[in-house]
Amino acid sequence: MAETTKTLRLTYLNSDNKKVNLTLSKSADNLTPDTVRGLMKQIADSHAFDKEGVDIYHEPQSAAYVERTVTGIFDDAKTAAGEQA
Repeated sequence: MAETTKTLRLTYLNSDNKKVNLTLSKSADNLTPDTVRGLMKQIADSHAFDKEGVDIYHEPQSAAYVERTVTGIFDDAKTAAGEQA
């Protein structure tokens, strides 16, 4: 059975000009670009995420919904767990 998950991936440049992603597993669907840009800017302007002097979410770059589908072939762990119960 296929299982699909949807996340919101926010991509930033850190203060060392390296790309970093912030992935949100529970986000609203169909957010507008203006809404997401505004929220990303709030995160960047807060300077709340710092690691060893590097501002992690320094400059917003992009945002995208990412959908991932996993189609199982078999899962013996589920069968064994069901037999033990």
